[in-house]
Amino acid sequence: MTARPRKVWFVTVPIAVVFIAVFAVVAALLRDSGTGVYFQVSDQVAMVGIGVLLAAGVLWLTWPKVTADADGITVRNLLGRTRYPWTAIVSITFPDGAAWARLELPDDEYVPVMAVQSIDGARAVAAIRELRSLHRAAVGSADSAGTTS
Repeated sequence: MTARPRKVWFVTVPIAVVFIAVFAVVAALLRDSGTGVYFQVSDQVAMVGIGVLLAAGVLWLTWPKVTADADGITVRNLLGRTRYPWTAIVSITFPDGAAWARLELPDDEYVPVMAVQSIDGARAVAAIRELRSLHRAAVGSADSAGTTS
């Protein structure tokens, strides 16, 4: 099972395109400035580069991903990727008003799952149900394996 944020693409891609377009236009018009300042080609290239960096920063919000299988779950948020075995997870929750789901860990710790976002609506509900199903199956089989004699 793999989940990624979907609706965030509909917001970030147009914003990224606008950033690149605006900075490209500014770069093109930079040489014709009537301010008395002399701009070079390197300044124009730098302006386009700034637009590209800003676009990449906005598109970075589409980076989160969650991948789950029978053995565990891999959460990739904005900074880093972590793999958790199902036995290390207490539950998978989606608190009221939260922007994204989270993995509840022992000792009142939790890990945000930014790939499952509330804005995705039914897709987020389906992803949570599938993650919970995998968690139940893995923890149930671990419990039964540990209790057999």
